[in-house]
Amino acid sequence: MTELGDHLQASAKVPPVWLVRIISGFRDFLEKFRRKLAPPHVALLEMSLSFWYTQAIFVAAKLGVADHLKCGPRSIVELATATRAHAPSLYRLMRALASIGVFAEDKSGRFALTPMAECLRPDAPNSVCAVAIMTGEDWWWKAWGQILHSVETGKSSFQHVHGMRFFEYMTKNPKAGAIFDRAMATYTSQTGAQVAAAGPFSKARIVVDVGGGHGALIAAVLRRYPDIQGINFDMPATVEAAKGFLESQRLLNRCRVLGGDFFESVPEGGDIYFLQHVLHDWDDENADRILRNCHRAMPPDAKLLLVEMVMPSGNKPFLGKFLD
Repeated sequence: MTELGDHLQASAKVPPVWLVRIISGFRDFLEKFRRKLAPPHVALLEMSLSFWYTQAIFVAAKLGVADHLKCGPRSIVELATATRAHAPSLYRLMRALASIGVFAEDKSGRFALTPMAECLRPDAPNSVCAVAIMTGEDWWWKAWGQILHSVETGKSSFQHVHGMRFFEYMTKNPKAGAIFDRAMATYTSQTGAQVAAAGPFSKARIVVDVGGGHGALIAAVLRRYPDIQGINFDMPATVEAAKGFLESQRLLNRCRVLGGDFFESVPEGGDIYFLQHVLHDWDDENADRILRNCHRAMPPDAKLLLVEMVMPSGNKPFLGKFLD
């Protein structure tokens, strides 16, 4: 089984939605309470400097520090040797991360994993290693650094920086595309089991995931419903990775992997179609094209399921507000 397959299968066991909502609400309350206790200028200063955390976590993920600690605590010299890093600089990084609960330093100066640091291991259940790497990569970081351009003009900062649209860049830069695909698979691993449990799949024969990436979502559905067949549809550049993942899950015999362009057409004949975290990437005109192509391919009694973040009203903290 592939490393990605191990991770996705291990993280398929997710808590029920009601429990997630209770925990999230309690966490939001504690965060608001913490910020109210701090003077406003201190709270705002902390938020202004939060990019330090992003880059520090990125470096630890990129160096694979958490993997080098999976067998137990190690000294900074041992970690520097294993990661080929400069020991004094690595120590400063590890000390900073330990101060916010990512890693822990003992009295002898050795560093160990914490529950958060465990999530930086690529093959750990609920790993966020791929996301931590993506959000610190130069191609991502530069685009966020030009968000002022987007606010002033209404145009894409990514296109402004790189001279091309995001998905065109992913196609032309396979290393970046692989990092992005892995990060998206991480997101899907958190939601796939819940979608499979909640969706109307009991009478379905063929499910089609439009923009399915590595196939994590359709794999969750096929594992839960052994009589269903699947089609995983995405850009041609993603096809081989999806085949490898589905084969590692022993599902390739039940799932066709097809490459194409959903602005032109999507596979026909499914009972249920997915668009998971797809429409938010596009303006209304392009989203309409995707939906029309799905409608054209669907039999009269087929269903289209949209999996997206639904924006709450008011001042409630919500990840989707920043994703937007």
